[in-house]
Amino acid sequence: MKKMLALLTAMLLIVSALMLPAYAETDAEYVKNKGVLVVGITDFAPMDYKDDNGEWIGFDADLAKAFAAYLGVEIELVEIEWDNKILELNGKTIDCVWNGMTLTDEVKSAMETSNAYCNNAQVVVLPAAKAADYADVEALKGLTFAVEAGSAGEAEIDALGYNKTAVTSQADTLLEVAAGTSDAAVIDALMAAAMVGEGTSYANLTYTLSLNSEEYGVGFRKGSDLAAALNEFFAAAYADGTMMNLAETYGVQAAVIPQ
Repeated sequence: MKKMLALLTAMLLIVSALMLPAYAETDAEYVKNKGVLVVGITDFAPMDYKDDNGEWIGFDADLAKAFAAYLGVEIELVEIEWDNKILELNGKTIDCVWNGMTLTDEVKSAMETSNAYCNNAQVVVLPAAKAADYADVEALKGLTFAVEAGSAGEAEIDALGYNKTAVTSQADTLLEVAAGTSDAAVIDALMAAAMVGEGTSYANLTYTLSLNSEEYGVGFRKGSDLAAALNEFFAAAYADGTMMNLAETYGVQAAVIPQ
């Protein structure tokens, strides 16, 4: 009888063990175990762009490097097609999206997002010689706008119902306007300040009307604990001056949101 009870007890323990849910690795553990944080970006000065040696730099790039060091892992910056950012994230080809990303309702519903860390707006870029002809949004009605596919700029033009040409990156929108294949572009104000006007490669372009106001955040997989880790890092980096020092390096200090 005792042997039978012992056997039944052993069998019950085995069944109970099999019924226990398997331990689920957190996102932070996944990144730390593989030893690298893979960050999805686009070519977007002053947030992410390449220096003369082909290295990715910028306010976002440098902040991301500091966050990876905070986690104790290496960093890999991967250029992605912005319209595919959610697919890339969920497919684990990247671990986060960190590229001057507007915290839209769509983004917040599809990703686990950090606290906002920068203010921004979507602005209209035009040939400087024609800017005076377009003093308000209504005057823009007949123009064709170059926009980055999947961007906040595209969403603004769609909301207005204006004509658009969707391109791969915000940098490409400026090429469109400079070449005359689009009448205007809608891009991030921080990018416009860095890339158009006197002293830039697009000296004959200017930015005028703001179509909205918005905030930047960083996106992780839904439910990821890395968003909370980044919020902790943001608070520490703002408190010790790291965030503002990097912002001053790239001329975006006025846009930084206190953490």
